Amino acid sequence: MDTRAPRGLFLLLLFLPLLPPRGASAGSLHSPGLSECFQVNGADYRGHQNRTGPRGAGRPCLFWDQTQQHSYSSASDPQGRWGLGPHNFCRNPDGDVQPWCYVAETEEGIYWRYCDIPTCHMPGYLGCFVDSGAPPALSGPSGTSTKLTVQVCLRFCRMKGYQLAGVEAGYACFCGSESDLDRGRPAPATDCDQICFGHPGQLCGGDGRLGIYEVSVGSCQGNWTAPQGVVYSPDFPDEYGPDRNCSWALSPPGAALELTFRLFELADPRDRLELRDAASGSLLRAFDGARPPPPGPLRLRAAALLLIFRSDARGHAQGFALTYRGLQDAADDPEPRGSAQTPAAPPDWANVSCSPRPGAPEAAMGARVFSTVTAISVLLLLLLSLLRLLRRRSCLLAPGKGPPALGPSRGPGRSWAVWYRRPRGVALPCPPGDSQAVGLAASYRPLSASSQSSLRSLISAL
Repeated sequence: MDTRAPRGLFLLLLFLPLLPPRGASAGSLHSPGLSECFQVNGADYRGHQNRTGPRGAGRPCLFWDQTQQHSYSSASDPQGRWGLGPHNFCRNPDGDVQPWCYVAETEEGIYWRYCDIPTCHMPGYLGCFVDSGAPPALSGPSGTSTKLTVQVCLRFCRMKGYQLAGVEAGYACFCGSESDLDRGRPAPATDCDQICFGHPGQLCGGDGRLGIYEVSVGSCQGNWTAPQGVVYSPDFPDEYGPDRNCSWALSPPGAALELTFRLFELADPRDRLELRDAASGSLLRAFDGARPPPPGPLRLRAAALLLIFRSDARGHAQGFALTYRGLQDAADDPEPRGSAQTPAAPPDWANVSCSPRPGAPEAAMGARVFSTVTAISVLLLLLLSLLRLLRRRSCLLAPGKGPPALGPSRGPGRSWAVWYRRPRGVALPCPPGDSQAVGLAASYRPLSASSQSSLRSLISAL
């Protein structure tokens, strides 16, 4: 933020102060329902905490529609992309390390604070731990990097075959196993306050403090069998890279699945996520940079699901985070009325140009209206031409049946006559005594007297 005080020792981390028991870890990938945030810096937080401390502690936040003197206010977010509005809830509109809010200015000139939000944690983050070095908190291999990010460390430990990855002091990475947590000493969340050297929007532990993650965060493949969990795009929380081809198998207990997309940001239509039935391989849904998934739960009648993600040679974006859970009985209407759904994706062989589109009915109706108007216009032009000929004392020769008549029918006043013959009609100038009209009329039959009387009345009215 360009107008806020520099980050100091009052940096607050967005995770729980203490690590819960291992089986009920709020940050575990298998219990995502307890989290309100799925980005490592809480940029997606849309909760209702309005004080800088949890459970009513800390200073009260100012309303975002009363902070026009600062860089961020509801006026600077008219589309609501950052979640600002006529409220005073903590938000992260500038991609900082965690949600924050403006507060009444203090004597020290401080006018904003980070928000300590226990429920705003990224699933897969296990907490902040003490690392005294003797012995190390994580007993596996380690390394340092001036370009360290959370995913850089996760990838390093994943390649080494370890289950856990820990970041420390902004530039150090350590690997370990589940058994290391049994002897680990949890530290307050505020101790892990160092910004990653490779990403200003991520925190990488602290001095003598490890921020520990499950290495499955941002992995390119996996087999998920827990009753519920979360799947991240490859390289998450970093942006996914180009030419990625990743897959994840979901087979929780139950007869159907429910997915909820917490984040979805793909670079373009060539970056695509497919949802396939694991048993048959049939395509159930497909989403890309131009066709995002619907809001709310997406329920699928499949006991096991295969997720396939592909990016093109230029793909770079935040990616996605989705939660899943197994449904015990497919007969319990896994697609209830009112739930957000998308039409089934077209088969792989389908030509995109032939696929139904949302505007197809309107386009067809427009074509029919255009055709109708065109036909009426042509008929009116023909009728006007006919009437002009009649006003010029023309003879109209129309198709008819039977033997030809011997001559034209004369009426009082204007000299005109109407004749007919198969297969088509002919219109010629017909002044009184015109020998050409008399000659042509030899092969035509005149209309009845009543028809000619009706036409004469119409023409007289013109």
